Amino acid sequence: MNEILNHIQINELIATSGQPTIEQFKDIKNLEYDAVINLALHDSSNAIENEDKVVTSLGMAYFHIPVNFEEPKLSDLKLFVNILQSLGANKVWVHCALNYRATAFMYVYHKYVLKTPFDEVDLSIFEQWSPDATWQNIMKTSVEELYEA
Repeated sequence: MNEILNHIQINELIATSGQPTIEQFKDIKNLEYDAVINLALHDSSNAIENEDKVVTSLGMAYFHIPVNFEEPKLSDLKLFVNILQSLGANKVWVHCALNYRATAFMYVYHKYVLKTPFDEVDLSIFEQWSPDATWQNIMKTSVEELYEA
């Protein structure tokens, strides 16, 4: 898994990364992941054509939440949290193009759902990406904002 771009193992059920290759999706399946959540746009520079078909043909569920990197929305984050929570004890691989969107969204998931102590959150991706004000606002989402209708 170390060959997958910016891979971070969150816990035994969740991993994040940048865009996996078709061969790496096969490796992900062999590690018994049940679902893939893609946060990248379908036309990202390293996107795989028909990724949904690639993933589902391997027997994994596929969820696509196309998050515009320049304009992430709170509704994108809410959908992500709801889908991830609904997957319960299933093994889930979350990715985007470079693991920036995924890391920002997982930060909020760590904070409110997993309740991970801050010093146990892998923030290594921020050594290569410094979130701008828009992404910082997403990461500062309150629990009330996250769960309001």
